[in-house]
Amino acid sequence: MNYLDEIIAHKRKEVAEAKSLVAVQELEKSHYFNRETISLKAALLKKNSTGIIAEFKRKSPSKGIINQSAEVKQTTTGYINAGASALSVLTDTNYFGGSKKDLTEARQFNSCPILRKDFTIDEYQIIEAKSIGADVILLIAAVLSKEEIKSLTAVAVSLGLEVLLEIHEAEELDKADVSQHLIGINNRNLKTFEVNLKHSIALAEKLPADVVKIAESGISKPENILLLKQHGFNGFLIGENFMKEAQPEIACKKFIESLSVSV
Repeated sequence: MNYLDEIIAHKRKEVAEAKSLVAVQELEKSHYFNRETISLKAALLKKNSTGIIAEFKRKSPSKGIINQSAEVKQTTTGYINAGASALSVLTDTNYFGGSKKDLTEARQFNSCPILRKDFTIDEYQIIEAKSIGADVILLIAAVLSKEEIKSLTAVAVSLGLEVLLEIHEAEELDKADVSQHLIGINNRNLKTFEVNLKHSIALAEKLPADVVKIAESGISKPENILLLKQHGFNGFLIGENFMKEAQPEIACKKFIESLSVSV
């Protein structure tokens, strides 16, 4: 069993347990549930946007613990103050060391788009995402059918949430109307967790020019962003490159300063 299959199998059990503990009606009582969401698409297309979606994550299946001591408030507010356009917060506990509380805390201190980074396979998780303060959910094409992507997207849109549809292989483009989504192209193969930055560029060429494209994983230097921009990318999700440092927010600040010099 590869990483992705293992994670999804565990996620199905996790979601079933969550449903038995907290009813949808309880999630809908959250004071975040009726808030107006903030558009990630608008933030990425805004003039002078860095396009950087800075991620908060403590560990990963391939690297183990990345940063166990970083604090959500300090890191996420530091990211935004440094010039990041948006935040991504891992809420998977078992494989990434995150929690729903991490996202809620990030929401409490930041007025920017926040992506709930998790393995969404059930409508319940989307309602949950809205209840904890997320603006965007992630759907991974590799683990969902065409019908599932359509139905889960409809639920998200009905709640005012945007959808980041993540693809890794060209054939996954047939699973959805890409014009309805933000499209994330993951440079990391989620089955092996190997990274290939050129992967985004090759797949991007198969997408319509007006689709908002986000490169995920493997971005470690400003030159990577300059190259990706030349190929039509609007967003750049960066996590490990910042989180591996003792002060991720400072690493983000230095990266963006270097990016400004490079432009």
